[in-house]
Amino acid sequence: MNALFEQILSELRLLLSEMSDGGSVGPSVYDTARALRFHGNVTGRQDAYAWLITQQQADGGWGSADFPLFRHAPTWAALLALQRAGPLPGAADAVQAATRFLQRQPDPYAQAVPEDAPVGAELILPQFCGEAASLLGGVAFPRHPALLPLRQACLVKLGAVAMLPSGHPLLHSWEAWGTSPTTACPDGNGSIGISPAATAAWRAHAGTRGSTPQMGRVDAYLQMASRATRSGIEGVVPNVWPIDVFEPCWSLYTLHLAGLFAHPALAEAVRVIVAQLDARLSVRGLGPALHFAADADDTAVALCVLHLAARDPAADALRRFEIGDLFVTFPGERNASVSTNIHALHALRFLGKPAAGTSAYVEANRNPHGLWDNEKWHVSWLYPTAHAIAALAQGKPQWRDERALAALLQAQRDDGGWGAGRASTFEETAYALFALHVMDGSEEATGRRRIARVVARALEWMLARHAAHALPQTALWIGKELYCPTRVVRVAELAGLWLALRWGRRGLAGGARAAP
Repeated sequence: MNALFEQILSELRLLLSEMSDGGSVGPSVYDTARALRFHGNVTGRQDAYAWLITQQQADGGWGSADFPLFRHAPTWAALLALQRAGPLPGAADAVQAATRFLQRQPDPYAQAVPEDAPVGAELILPQFCGEAASLLGGVAFPRHPALLPLRQACLVKLGAVAMLPSGHPLLHSWEAWGTSPTTACPDGNGSIGISPAATAAWRAHAGTRGSTPQMGRVDAYLQMASRATRSGIEGVVPNVWPIDVFEPCWSLYTLHLAGLFAHPALAEAVRVIVAQLDARLSVRGLGPALHFAADADDTAVALCVLHLAARDPAADALRRFEIGDLFVTFPGERNASVSTNIHALHALRFLGKPAAGTSAYVEANRNPHGLWDNEKWHVSWLYPTAHAIAALAQGKPQWRDERALAALLQAQRDDGGWGAGRASTFEETAYALFALHVMDGSEEATGRRRIARVVARALEWMLARHAAHALPQTALWIGKELYCPTRVVRVAELAGLWLALRWGRRGLAGGARAAP
């Protein structure tokens, strides 16, 4: 057991020390397909096309069948990319299967727009419908009518602006509305809106006007983004990159949830990241990347991390995003994010600031079981639930919630793990343990024994699946499709396993509570 503790801490230390390279993000079907379509040279990207074909599911679509709302964008994108790659092995069959899949699928945007719709859906999906109509004739595809007025309103707004400032949120979906390269300018990393798809689209449009000095930076960005996927295939790119603020912020926040933030073995790596965040935070706040617009979510988590490191940050940057009792992630967003408000609540409680309205909003956004399941940035209810429980309990030593505790315990699967889809995942099981860790602190002996039995089963499940330096594969984070921020997820997995191991050691020692 001691050897495993050391191995976990060593891997965490390595992960934290690597977080100066822009971030690690799993490969994206959507962005890879879009980049291939804009690249133009099929023969120069045969390996990437082959990768795209291998990602197709047995039913003809792309993306997880557990979460059908997030399959439309990658399937549309792959279909349109492969439609022009007919000579490549498997491409024609993939197109036929994808066409049948889209024809059979119910249209989730027929009447209204779901609260947890993917990023940019209102711009991306109607554009795909238009492309398919011109390329594939009268095939009866879904038309996503509820998105059309949203797209039109957005285009009117964009039409009134000559050029959006670098890092503007709408640049992240430039590939779905941009036609003139003069409407955007590559940022300091060479990206358009930290989006490989948007950047590839901008490069294609700019290339028709001849080479410019910016082309080299854009090409270098796309190459670095491809390397961030660790796929080893040129042209396979992630859904978002870089994430040089989001990745370290969420990783340190996760360490806190597991009681690892102040662990001596991680102290130096944590110190380096905290110093960077402290230097980067301004009155504007922070966004997911240094060259992207600030938002309430990243700002709130950064404030939590800086407070934990005794940096005494001010709440002013977060208040910029406050509208009434709510915090908006980005100004002008379609609907509020529950997890953004959870993180804002946690930050305000850490800083000793009034947060009654935000607390009431978080409490009001539970389901009948007392859990949080209506989140727009993560597809699993376990993510906002773990964070909400930590935020609500912050500064309230006797905080208890029997309804949420009972639901969490009941949601454990027969195999010992947790998951919002058809199978347990390591990431979601870790979130369940973070929530139980908080709740255990205010339970009497009987309740703690009940939790300990559940944790013991979870530990058995995790130990059977743990491998050193394994690369997370399951995509649960909501972007234009579901994606996996690899290091962020791996830190959660390791922190959850460390917590479960410590729980087990505590039980072996006779039940004395270990300090958090």
